[in-house]
Amino acid sequence: MTSRFRVFPVPGAGAEDVVVATSGPDEGAVFTGTGDGAILRVSHDGQKVDRVAHTGGRPLGIELDLDGRLVVCDAHRGLLRVDPASGAVEAVTDSVRGTRMVFCNNAAVASDGTVWFSDSSTRYGVERWKDDFVQNTRTGRLLRLSTDGTVEVVLDGLAFANGVALSAAEDFVCVAETGARTVVRRWLTGNRAGMRDLLCSGLPGYPDNIARGSDGLIWVTIASPVDPLVERLQSGPMALRRMVTKIPERLQPKPQQTVRVQAYDDAGTLVHDVDVQPGEHGTAYHMVTGVREHDGRVWMGSLHEPAVAVLDR
Repeated sequence: MTSRFRVFPVPGAGAEDVVVATSGPDEGAVFTGTGDGAILRVSHDGQKVDRVAHTGGRPLGIELDLDGRLVVCDAHRGLLRVDPASGAVEAVTDSVRGTRMVFCNNAAVASDGTVWFSDSSTRYGVERWKDDFVQNTRTGRLLRLSTDGTVEVVLDGLAFANGVALSAAEDFVCVAETGARTVVRRWLTGNRAGMRDLLCSGLPGYPDNIARGSDGLIWVTIASPVDPLVERLQSGPMALRRMVTKIPERLQPKPQQTVRVQAYDDAGTLVHDVDVQPGEHGTAYHMVTGVREHDGRVWMGSLHEPAVAVLDR
């Protein structure tokens, strides 16, 4: 695949996810959220960056709703709606069944306005994501916000529920299980409605956010390759797993420096595998946690980097 990979700095670390405006005055622009709570708009050529809002929390997943507002999964504040024109931030929900969420992560918006979103853990927040990941608590959930405001748990027991995406026909919804290296599929219509299976499994690393592209494919980030030590820890005694998360940060397992995203069709067939090697294209960008394909361009975000990146294919 002939391509050009570019990195566009933004004024804040941790531009975790990306979404592309497909209409209106911001058409072609990319929105992202950073660790300081800012919601940023990046021009299509990366030359202009504006802060359009501040959530007062830690924005992660970012989507567009039916009226052009941003649906933001804020790890601290829950599900929000943000008007990029005025900067207004509306709290949508921060609780499920009367209990406050601690790790709202990623979302997908259906054509009828239903919001599907993930809650990665009921035990640990975003600052302690490694604790949940290594301990493999399997308390992640896929949630549905109906248009009447009702929040329902659709799937639970997930190994660090992360990215969410709908199929092109909206006959199924997917959620990435970072800890299990799978993308779980929940069927919504047809003979398999209500059934659960896997879109893909045995991924070559740990998936983070996922998103359906303009090409109809479901794009999956591979934040870090498989770590044999982490794999062993996850299946080890809980006492050992807890002990590992208490050792100094510098001694804990660390994500490897990679830039990798994959794309799957609705049958779970791998269509694209984009793997930018360290130093390739003269960049040290790493740990891709957000991806959005739009008109042949693949935009990426990172939990750690003060930048977004784009691959022109």
